[in-house]
Amino acid sequence: MEEVASSEIEKVLLFISDARERAAKARKKLIAENADSHLIDSLERVETSLADSHRELMQGTYFAVPERNEQLAI
Repeated sequence: MEEVASSEIEKVLLFISDARERAAKARKKLIAENADSHLIDSLERVETSLADSHRELMQGTYFAVPERNEQLAI
């Protein structure tokens, strides 16, 4: 992967991680304040979705297997 592409992917991964951490913090705060359960549930679903997105981006970039025509000949 090129350095510029890698840098951009890393930025997106950091933004997703930050958003997930903020959602977790907000969820914990709402739990402590006895907020409505639908609000807590919604934040929990967002946390899960962000974790899934993070994993999907990691797998699709850093762990992706190049297509046959993109592989380098040895």
